[in-house]
Amino acid sequence: MGLHRFKPLPSGRMGILWTLATIRDAALVEFGCMGHMLYSGVTLKRAGVHDACRLYSTHIDETDIALGSTERLNHTLDNVIKRDQPRVIFLLPSSIPEVIGTDLPALCEELQPEYPDVRLLPFGYGGFNVTQHRGVQEALLLLAQTLPVEVQPTLQPTFNIIGSCADLFRFQADALELVRILEGTFGIKPLCVLTSAASVADIEQMGGAHINLVIRREGEPAARHLQQRFGTPYLLGRPYGLDGTRRWLEEIAQLAGLTADSAFLRAQQELCRQQLAAIMPAFAHMVRAHPAETALSLGGHADVVKGILAFGCGELAFAKGTCWCDCPEMASGDIPYFAEAEWTRAVREHKQGILMASGEALAWADRNPELQISNPDIKWRLHPFEPPLMGFRGAVQLANLWINENIED
Repeated sequence: MGLHRFKPLPSGRMGILWTLATIRDAALVEFGCMGHMLYSGVTLKRAGVHDACRLYSTHIDETDIALGSTERLNHTLDNVIKRDQPRVIFLLPSSIPEVIGTDLPALCEELQPEYPDVRLLPFGYGGFNVTQHRGVQEALLLLAQTLPVEVQPTLQPTFNIIGSCADLFRFQADALELVRILEGTFGIKPLCVLTSAASVADIEQMGGAHINLVIRREGEPAARHLQQRFGTPYLLGRPYGLDGTRRWLEEIAQLAGLTADSAFLRAQQELCRQQLAAIMPAFAHMVRAHPAETALSLGGHADVVKGILAFGCGELAFAKGTCWCDCPEMASGDIPYFAEAEWTRAVREHKQGILMASGEALAWADRNPELQISNPDIKWRLHPFEPPLMGFRGAVQLANLWINENIED
């Protein structure tokens, strides 16, 4: 793993945990050490995850490891089912059982007949050879492959959101904004917001949706599977800015054959323009006379960086600063991956312009914490009702942050 001054790149196990932890009417049992789940539970509460998946650990000791005993798993499942009566139990290996080769799928297959009313669903990637983002991808795909039941499309058009997971900054606020826009523009309701506002029953009904909206690339394999099984079209993208959100809605209308409520859409766009009208001349002046002050430097999830960059440098004509993503598999020529040594150097050397990154990076560099766009976070987020970064309201929020950053500088 190497030495790190800050948090290392999370493992696939963490990505799976953050994906599953928001699902209601389910429980998650980790076959691993007690400390893992205690620490993870606090992290999830800090992110605003409450009253969702019940989290447990079997707790293993040296005897279990040396002898390969799995009796603790059997006892834990018994207790969880009696206490919570979940519809599904997700089973997650920690690093030690993964390294010694514990066959969790085989154990689930052996134990499943004892619990006919509860689905046992094992997950892999407990080791350190897979990153967080691959864990998110595999968790979303396995959920889409196993839980949806055979259903007919709903009588009225509906949609699913795929990829709203607890590892993304302000994941709940962004999902709420997208639901608000879609209900107002098309009069359609969500069947499932996977996974930030999903229950087991919601996931089971995903096949009835008329379109799947994938808001991070890790969700595309799940969307492709649902398209093959149910014929549901999908759209991949995160809508940022006025023009970006409008284009996103136009693509949805075309893919799903929907007609937009032009009055709602016009009112939303006009409201945003009115809210931005006071600062647009100031932005234009800074871009023309002081371009370095509006250079936009971003670090975080590749799709988040790409979307915010398109809004700032496209619609507002900001200059592009230093941009990077937090996953080596998502790196591109425009948005490379920065390991710790590289992003700390980029943050330290940032002198002019707007810097948006993780809460951890901004705190270390003594920069404006309001410009956070990614995790690790350093604050508690007890409720989802913070300003979003996506959609129409997100465009106003970003512009508001940027103008105040320039005024304060």
